[in-house]
Amino acid sequence: MATVINMPRLSDTMEEGVVAKWLVKKGDKISEGDILAEIETDKATMEFESFYEGTLLHVGIEEGETAPVDQLLAIIGEEGEDISGLLNGDATPKTEAQKEEKVEESSPVSAASSTIPEGVEVITMPRLSDTMEEGTVATWLKKIGDTVEEGDILAEIETDKATMEFESFYNGVLLHIGIEEGQTAPVDALLAIIGPAGTDISHLKDGVTVSNTSSTVKEISSEKGGNTEVKSTASNVEATSGGRIFVSPLAKKIAADKGIDLSLVKGTGENGRIVKKDVESYTPSVSSAPKPSKEVTSTPAIQTFTPAGEEGFEEVKNSQMRKAIARSLSNSKFTAPHYYLTIEVDMDNAIASRKIINELPDTKVSFNDMIVKACAMALRRHPQVNTSWKDDVTVYNKHISIGVAVAVPDGLVVPVLPFTDHMNIMEIDTKVRDLAIRARDKKLTPQEMSGSTFTVSNLGMFGIQEFTSIINQPNSSILSVGAIVEKPVVKNGQIVVGNTMKVTLACDHRTVDGATGAQFLQTLQQYLENPVTMLA
Repeated sequence: MATVINMPRLSDTMEEGVVAKWLVKKGDKISEGDILAEIETDKATMEFESFYEGTLLHVGIEEGETAPVDQLLAIIGEEGEDISGLLNGDATPKTEAQKEEKVEESSPVSAASSTIPEGVEVITMPRLSDTMEEGTVATWLKKIGDTVEEGDILAEIETDKATMEFESFYNGVLLHIGIEEGQTAPVDALLAIIGPAGTDISHLKDGVTVSNTSSTVKEISSEKGGNTEVKSTASNVEATSGGRIFVSPLAKKIAADKGIDLSLVKGTGENGRIVKKDVESYTPSVSSAPKPSKEVTSTPAIQTFTPAGEEGFEEVKNSQMRKAIARSLSNSKFTAPHYYLTIEVDMDNAIASRKIINELPDTKVSFNDMIVKACAMALRRHPQVNTSWKDDVTVYNKHISIGVAVAVPDGLVVPVLPFTDHMNIMEIDTKVRDLAIRARDKKLTPQEMSGSTFTVSNLGMFGIQEFTSIINQPNSSILSVGAIVEKPVVKNGQIVVGNTMKVTLACDHRTVDGATGAQFLQTLQQYLENPVTMLA
């Protein structure tokens, strides 16, 4: 019996897709697992595989065509089978195979989905970012037996990009928790079950498997040291009295940075949970402050120092963000042929211009803002640098959206300034400051970290004079910005004190040739050395 295959929803925000390339043609034999086509979504180009065996009888969307989700993509069946009825509009009703597939996809407990009691809702690990493949439950804000209302926050879930609150869309009682705090599980694994109090859900829990990997840090001593000590890094901390302290991940981090004992902090959040404001407003009492040591008046005897100790190591579980960074940068470094171009920019005029600009009321711009603006203007004059590589085509981005790399405790994120070339320097400064603050607080949305066409990475504030970066794909280039250095320079045949800054452009040689990259840097240099041209 022929099976109708519709345009799949391959990302959480996908509404339509483009068939970038068919990897099979009409009449080909198809096996389960074969890649049918490459489909371009709003986030990426992804391979779409077949879940059926048979012959490809019909192609509904040709290469390069765009179609909404659920439109007829292809039909697979037996060779010579009559599919005229499906092509004449009878494809709307799902075949039995499709119904079974829908049941399997909708819930990890598909075998029992047909017997889900009335009013019971099975909740699976959500896909909270476009690249998320698994998630870690950082904190449960509800416990089994609690009443849950629509809109209540159930848990904080750590994705590959941020720790995000996950709210309930249902009313009822929390009957089951499938993934404990600190555990990691793939998208669509059983997360929780909500329903009327007292409902028998034992059959819904059977056959569900989640990762048993808890979020722990193992501090292991040498064989001589004896026992192994395990310290939990989950968002719930054990108090000295043995009771559990409920604390948000951000509040826990702030407390660790400030050296605050969370057992002494009173929480004002739900169920006494400690939140950010509780830690920031905490003032230690006099009694809890460490007592000063007594003054030592005698001179101790000098002893010969003999090095002694034990070898040890520490294993820290990689966060979702760390794993996503590793995948993304490894893919970029190993697939894109990188090369690097470096120039030294005279920053004397930029320093003078910034000083004048910052004398205006309520105005404060950084050198990084000026660099971002110069890049946006240079990209407009050199569109080849504002491209993306695909196997069959080079995508010329007509818009300019610059990503600004921001260091966060767990790694690196790249918030994006949409349509940067339409923003002035002051607007860039305001937007970058807002994005950077929310990036460090893990408050950025996935949309705010996607869609860049070029990236700027600045380590000048750390005193780094020159470095190279890995391209943030699908961009073709990334600019590495060093520190402004005061040093002797030659001007008009005389050695004088000047201020210079080195910038390095990493380029993907598949899209940006050496001469093109050099011309871009020349234009960028002209803008930075003559900032008045950026105000025109």
